[in-house]
Amino acid sequence: MTRLLAPSQLLRHHGIPVTAQRLAVMRSVSENPHSTADIIREYAQTEIGAISQQSVYDTLSLLSEKGLVRRIQPSRSPALYEDRVNDNHHHLVCRSCGHTADVDCATGEQPCLTPHDKQGFTIDEAEVIYWGLCSNCLSQKENLNT
Repeated sequence: MTRLLAPSQLLRHHGIPVTAQRLAVMRSVSENPHSTADIIREYAQTEIGAISQQSVYDTLSLLSEKGLVRRIQPSRSPALYEDRVNDNHHHLVCRSCGHTADVDCATGEQPCLTPHDKQGFTIDEAEVIYWGLCSNCLSQKENLNT
């Protein structure tokens, strides 16, 4: 997602002190959307050297709380992080390999889905995950069947 502010400016704008670890985590999320905390840590380490897993978790939690990253957790999967926020998009997840991709909102205005009975709730977001097979896994499956 294109940002109007640089990562350090985004942190300051949200009242978060700028550190090398936070910047590395932000860049890792941006360059590797739908990554786990472990993968984000690996990429951050290549940029700044040592960074603890706890520091990555703490940073991701803070960035999620401030709305700078989005945490999604498909069923039977570890949490995934991305920096595409505030647009109420949805996700496609491959049942075979776990590949996750963004898909624009179903239709209409945010939250993009209207429940039959809101039960008194004011709904501002819908989180949808579409499950299936990605094109690579589907091709492999078709090749095995021929």
